[in-house]
Amino acid sequence: MTMADVEQIRDEMERADARRLQPHFIRSFFLAAFTLLGGTIRERKPGRYEITHVPAELRRRDRRDGCAPLLRRYERVTFHKELIAVDGRPLAEFCCPGHPLLDGTIDLVVERYASLLIQGAVLVDESDPGERPRVLVYLQHAIQDGRLDRGGNRRIVSKRFEFVEVDQDGGARGAGWAPYLDCRPATPEELEVARPVLDGRWVRDDLEARSLDHGVAQARDHLEEVRRRTLDRVERTTAAVRERLLTEIRYWDHRANQLKDQELAGRLPKSGMNSAKARQRADELEARLKRRLDELDAERQLSALPPVVAGGALILPAGLLARLRGSVADPAGRARETERVEHAAVDAVLAVERSLGRTPVEMPRNNKGYDYRVQGPRRPPVVHRGQGTRGGRRHGDGHQERDRGRPQQARPVHPRPRRGANRWSATGPLPATGVRRQRRPAVRRHQRDL
Repeated sequence: MTMADVEQIRDEMERADARRLQPHFIRSFFLAAFTLLGGTIRERKPGRYEITHVPAELRRRDRRDGCAPLLRRYERVTFHKELIAVDGRPLAEFCCPGHPLLDGTIDLVVERYASLLIQGAVLVDESDPGERPRVLVYLQHAIQDGRLDRGGNRRIVSKRFEFVEVDQDGGARGAGWAPYLDCRPATPEELEVARPVLDGRWVRDDLEARSLDHGVAQARDHLEEVRRRTLDRVERTTAAVRERLLTEIRYWDHRANQLKDQELAGRLPKSGMNSAKARQRADELEARLKRRLDELDAERQLSALPPVVAGGALILPAGLLARLRGSVADPAGRARETERVEHAAVDAVLAVERSLGRTPVEMPRNNKGYDYRVQGPRRPPVVHRGQGTRGGRRHGDGHQERDRGRPQQARPVHPRPRRGANRWSATGPLPATGVRRQRRPAVRRHQRDL
């Protein structure tokens, strides 16, 4: 592996860390969803929660699906890895994607309220001064491999939500990862004002076909991304499995031949191992190797399921509502001013980064998650979200800070006692109270007997 390969892997790791699902997103969703399902959760310490009641429907679901069993209560759960083990506190469950409690909550919420996504919604984009409404379509597509689950279905290895915007002219384009975060629900007064738009013919046309055509290309990119990552992992795993198991097979083959020669010569080993047992172990390893290689071959058989429309929403720009209300605002001038200020803000930040000796790279406008990347001297690349007139939310991320978790407080370090000294004696470190313990006077043995 060359240095270029190492730098490429490091760059991909930094990008994955920037795009990862932050703990505060998981915490916000779980607290609201778990309470909605009837669970009881309370925060005991900052970042650490106690669950006193897990709904019975959630517990029955894990037994039905064959997942790990859920408890009736959890003494502590946390969403930050560094808060799992805290000195003097009980060990906390790490509630993250893959934990049965979080996965079961997500499945139950989707099962109950998936129909609301299909029903649709009307949202208002206050940061858009334009006058062209658009429809936001939610697409869901998945990647499966050749392995089978307990039900005999092919296993899903990756599932992703994609968002596509369709305008009045029928044009479709990608909308980013979470464009709905920049919008809010429309009020009844705004719905009444926008009634001509809601009754428009283009809103009721077959928008699903246009969005699905665009979603097929996104699903193809998703498949290539998963294929590249999976094939690299499977190739390395296959090489390691072959090397380890073939070494074991050759050893037991050789051992079986040795034991066979000893048996023919009348010399039986004291360990109780004979040639038949050694040959049986070699055959078991060969069957294990074949079974493992078949599993790895099944992991290579990746295929994309067709995208499915999961929901939709009509996006009303603030400029359109202002015109329908008869306002005299200048949406075009505001749009030009917004774009000018955004470019000025990004250019100012890039200039500061260059003055610090770093190499900033501006990302495209529809980049997912951050505005620019920085490669500094002898430091890993970092990513930033710019601060423009729209609060750095022009990519639909909706959040400025990156939740790295709460830093642990430094613990006081006591000097180590000299070797052979009593830890809590006057010559060693003191307890937290700061009170020195006095040595007990030596008492001779005959005085104790008296």
